[in-house]
Amino acid sequence: MQELREAIERLFALGTDVGKAQADLAEAHAVFRELRRALTEGKVRAAEKDGDTWRTNIWVKQGILLGFLLGELAEMGDPRVLTFVDKDTFPVRRFRVADRVRLVPGGSSVRKGAYVAPTVVCMPPMYINVGAYVDEGTMIDSHSLVGSCAQVGKRVHLSAGAQIGGVLEPASASPVILEDEVLVGGNCGVYEGTLVRKGAVLGAGVILTRSTPLYDLVRGEVLHAGEGRPLTVPENAVVVPGSRAVNRGKAVEWGLSLYAPVIVKYRDQKTERSVTLEDLLR
Repeated sequence: MQELREAIERLFALGTDVGKAQADLAEAHAVFRELRRALTEGKVRAAEKDGDTWRTNIWVKQGILLGFLLGELAEMGDPRVLTFVDKDTFPVRRFRVADRVRLVPGGSSVRKGAYVAPTVVCMPPMYINVGAYVDEGTMIDSHSLVGSCAQVGKRVHLSAGAQIGGVLEPASASPVILEDEVLVGGNCGVYEGTLVRKGAVLGAGVILTRSTPLYDLVRGEVLHAGEGRPLTVPENAVVVPGSRAVNRGKAVEWGLSLYAPVIVKYRDQKTERSVTLEDLLR
């Protein structure tokens, strides 16, 4: 992939000048199609785990941005079923039985350039954007979003209405990452490069962003994102929505409080039993 990486970095550096020469334009389209195919097949990823840390592959995100620069609006789809207008560099994926992806009918879409592993279940309507990586045994429930470059591990459950944000720009920014066996409750939102470690459970309605402090009642500490470091939900943590009092100005008089995600426990046998029930749906 080194040759592909070097070509993308060189073409991306040209910016809007990439299409001025016809030869450059033809090369850029060929290079982007190669990247899109590699992303779709899971051969390259926007982020990869290196030991216990995750490394963002900036060149992959640059290649996706190159695709948007190269693309032209076009009418796509099947007139007998659904038509849409989008950049012609990002058509929808079409699945076959051999892919072993269960795509239930009802308005779901997956862009080319997103990897969806065998045994993934997609309930309608849901959407997986370019650059995303969804690993084996994961269920994406109704009205859920897997945003651009988001990395979703094995046997994850995204409940109805869960939003896993996309982080495409800047190219150096870490995408949202859910490690293996994470359970995301209904109407949760995980945004801005948050890292959710293996086995964590996010209760319904939990919202996590880079600027959100996470209060760990079990270990007695407050978790924050840092310079070059995402907000990290610890392994097996069980997070629920909470609130914290505002003790300044009018907030005291008005009795105001702010939303705060709270770790109330770490996974135990009772939690394991409830998660095991999800297997029946796969």
